[in-house]
Parts: sequence; C-alpha cells; structure tokens
Amino acid sequence: MTGLLREIRFLSRDSAALLWLGIAVFIAVVSVFLGLREVSSQRTELNNLIAADYREREVEMGRYQDWGEVAYYTFHLTYAPPSDFAFAAQGQRDTSPWKHNIRALALEGQIYETDAENPDFALIGRLDFAFVANLLAPLLLILLLHDLRSAESAAGRYELLCATAARQGSPWLARAALRSSALALCLIGPLWAGGLLAGTDAASLALASLVVVSHIGFWWAVCALMERFGWSSPVNLTALVGAWLAFAVIVPAAIKVSVESIVPLPDGGEILFTQREAVNDAWDLPKDATMEPFIARHPEWADYTEVGQPFEWKWYYAFQQVGDQTVEPLSLAFREGRIRRDRFAGSLAWLSPPALAERALQALAGTDVAATLAYEQQVREFHTALRKYYYPRLFRDEPVSNASLEQRPQFRGTSE
Repeated sequence: MTGLLREIRFLSRDSAALLWLGIAVFIAVVSVFLGLREVSSQRTELNNLIAADYREREVEMGRYQDWGEVAYYTFHLTYAPPSDFAFAAQGQRDTSPWKHNIRALALEGQIYETDAENPDFALIGRLDFAFVANLLAPLLLILLLHDLRSAESAAGRYELLCATAARQGSPWLARAALRSSALALCLIGPLWAGGLLAGTDAASLALASLVVVSHIGFWWAVCALMERFGWSSPVNLTALVGAWLAFAVIVPAAIKVSVESIVPLPDGGEILFTQREAVNDAWDLPKDATMEPFIARHPEWADYTEVGQPFEWKWYYAFQQVGDQTVEPLSLAFREGRIRRDRFAGSLAWLSPPALAERALQALAGTDVAATLAYEQQVREFHTALRKYYYPRLFRDEPVSNASLEQRPQFRGTSE
C-alpha cells in the first residue's frame, strides 16, 4: 500500500502524465457525447419517418381503386434502429443503409440504395468511442510509459531506485500498472456514464470495459518489451510509435487488401444494371417470355396468367419479379461473398489487436457486418411478404377495400 501511495504521489506531480490523462478523459467524453447525439438524431429521424409512413398510409385509403396502383404508389418504410450501445461504435451504420422505402417492385434496384451524406466523411469515419479506445488510447499509453526507466536512467536515479526496491523491477511494474489503470479508468468512466444515459445493459458495458482493459493490457506488454532493450527515451518512443503504426494502420490495411483479393465479389453495379436491363427489356418481349419464368417460381398462379391487354398490372409485377430472378445468382454470390470476407477478416484480425477490439465493440453495438446483413435479410423477407400479399389480389382481380388495405404487412424493426 505504501508503494502504491508513493506512485500516486509521483503521478500527481508528473504534469506530462496528467496532461495525457486529461486528454484521454476529454476525447472519451467528446466521443461518447457525439455518439449519444448521433443515436438520438437517428432515433428522432426514424420516429418522424414512422409517423409520416403511417400518415401516408392513412391518406391512401380510398385513393386508388386498383391493386396495381396501390402496390405501385405505396412505399413501405423498413429500418434498423440503433441499439442502446450504438453510441460507442457506429461501425457499418456510417457506410451501409439502415433504412429504406420499399415498394413491391423489383427489389435489387432498391435494397442497395444508400443515403450516405458524404463519401469522404464516411471513409474517414466518426470520432466514436471505438475509435478513441482502439486507435488514440494506445498512443496516449505509449506517451505515458515509453520513458519510465529511460527517464530515470538519464536523470541518474535508476541505480538508486533499483537498489532500494523490494524486488527488482517492482517500481516500474507499479508505476506502469498505475498509469495503465488510470488510462483505462479515463476511458471506461465516460463509457459507463454514456451507457447509463442511453439505457445500455450492464452486461454490454462490462464486456466493452473488458475489451478496453485487454487492449490497454496488450499495449502495456508492448511497452514493457521495448523497455527491456535499454534504449533511450526518444528511441523507445520512435519504436513504439512504429509498432502502433504497424498494428493499427499497416496490418489492418494489409488485411483489407488480402481479404478483397482472396475473396472476390460480383460487382454491385453489375447486379443493378442486369436487373434493370431485364425489367426494361420485358416491355418489348412477348408476354409469355415473362409469364413462363414467373410461373416456374409461382405455379399456384398458372391459371391466372393470361394477358389479353397490351398492359396489365399482373404482367407488370410478374416481370418485376423476373428481373430479380435474373440476378438472383449474382445477388446470392454477393451476399455470401460478404459473409466470407467478414469471417476471413475476423480470423486475420487477431494479427491486429486494434482491429480485433474494433470488431468486438461493433459486435456489442450491433453495428458490424453481421448486423448489416441481418437487416438486409429482414428487408428481403418483408418484400417477399409484400408480394405474397399483393399477388392474390392482383391475379384474382379482387376489389380494393379498406379492410383489405389494413391487412398489408407492417415492417417491425429489431428493437420493437
């Protein structure tokens, strides 16, 4: 206890260490504040969109007398609401769509639409807690630990401290442990405060804290390893910053390039172009060219496929689906490729602790690739439900009624 109190006194007199710890608190608080504000903004936007979607549906009651028009003009809001821990790690929500207005038309032309505000901003990313804990905190720890021994050696106190220590290395261990713990508390304190404000469950906050502590522990071990070489403070700092660049920048970039090279994906633009080309070409093809592949997928409507007019809504929606069927192999390959890439990247992330910690926090926040794919699958399932709702009414020429309109599928977000 005496040694700990002594180290606390030393730390309280070290203006440089206090500066780095103060910076850690500041950027952690700012990142949590910005994250809470972003999540609040997303929820407000979603609430407004849900209310507008409901009002629009009410206005449509009685406006259209044909099911083809109802299906064509009715948009259905789909969305992935942010989790209670999303304030800490925005993850894929910065670059992947988390809301769509879906119609019962060809899906592939709708599902990959995005509302990213600024591609350059999305590339840089947000100053969220995950960025602070995984990229900035290691630099602050390096500044706190790089000269523990070398500074004392340069000041001529190293031999005296070693001679008076109860065990060899104990002063440095206690000092490094105190500074590492102080940095961890500077990060975890604002995280828990933000979590309490956001209503995050204690288990998620505890696991996130464990991720932060483990990550700081790794960098403490790196700093301790560098110290054993007996270099001067400037050399230690240079070597440690080089290690940070390697683990936090170079290795993740190499992982990204390797994953993209080893696991190729179909071009997203090719999927959209092929689907739209199939839909547009259907206008000039014989009606049977559309209805035959449609009936192959939906044989239950074989007795209702006769098209006697130049334009009929059932033919129109049939070739919309055939457009999706045309690109189905490409779309499936695109989805499976993203899953393989994510799994491969997860395996290689063990080579980069910052990347591994980033993935862990995103998984806790529900903002990782798996969450993005889960939302996309929800949209696909909802679109299938829309088709199942509209097809019987279109092919049987049922009259439009308010009672039937009220039976339309309603999308429910994951948090509802």
